[in-house]
Amino acid sequence: MNIDLSGKKIVVTGGAGFIGSNLCEALLSKNNTVVCLDNFSTGKRENISTFLENPKFVLIEGDIRNLNDCIKATKGVDYVLHQAALGSVPRSIKDPITSNNVNVGGFLNMLVASRDNSVKRFVYAASSSTYGDSKSMPKVEDVIGKPLSPYAVTKYVNELYADVFSKTYGLETIGLRYFNVFGRKQDPNGAYAAVIPKFVSQLMRGESPVINGDGSYSRDFTYIDNVIQANLLSLVTHNKEALNTVYNVAFGDRNTLNDLVGFLKKYLSEFDKTIAEIAIKYGENRVGDIPHSHADTQKAKQFLSYNPKFSLQKGLKESVKWYWENL
Repeated sequence: MNIDLSGKKIVVTGGAGFIGSNLCEALLSKNNTVVCLDNFSTGKRENISTFLENPKFVLIEGDIRNLNDCIKATKGVDYVLHQAALGSVPRSIKDPITSNNVNVGGFLNMLVASRDNSVKRFVYAASSSTYGDSKSMPKVEDVIGKPLSPYAVTKYVNELYADVFSKTYGLETIGLRYFNVFGRKQDPNGAYAAVIPKFVSQLMRGESPVINGDGSYSRDFTYIDNVIQANLLSLVTHNKEALNTVYNVAFGDRNTLNDLVGFLKKYLSEFDKTIAEIAIKYGENRVGDIPHSHADTQKAKQFLSYNPKFSLQKGLKESVKWYWENL
């Protein structure tokens, strides 16, 4: 990825998480100083273990719900990549208060700290869940519906707060609406594990994955390297028209859950032939799930020069290899 970004000091909140740790790695490889702020509630120390000896990597074990931690992390930095959040629609339905405290209260703390410490640009993880019950396809940034979960509410509120801080305080912001991100370092364990690592680990154990519904729901699955590209491009753009708005970050295609499992079985069976014969089970549809998700990526291509290189199949091949070697 030939993006000219070096010699900067950049905060990555949630830097020990799946997306955050991959961003830390990309930034360090380009000779930037990286400040990782994480409370390890969902992030993992092993995700950043290889960075700890790097003099350009600074770990602050803190919580975005604590304003002082946010102020400490943003002191003297150029940019913020805000990835810290409590993800998962089901988790937010079970415990909306904690999701709100982290995703809204923590987000506001980071905005205030960035404003007060004169951060040049605040790039944050938004979410495709913001499209809610909108039936229009593909999803275009300025056409959204009503949120279908507390998580979706929190991510939409983030966009509203970012817009207000841009207009009121002059803070440069860019929101990246991620669509079902997957790839290396994504945790397959826990009650709220994402579908791809969860299915991979089940198939590797010879277990039948359970699809919620009949498998016809579709997603614009987005490989991690596409997301890294979008974040770095958001930091380096000099186009004033590109600022203070939101972008879809996806490959721009959609596949059903049945398609997904078929690809996983195919690629995993290259390592273990018996996986091809594992049966798939079907359960109830999950409350709060959007039936179909498909991103229009033209806005990001036009204003950020976003050019995603990894389709679902190409990304799955990379991911399956990583899981096979690391699980």
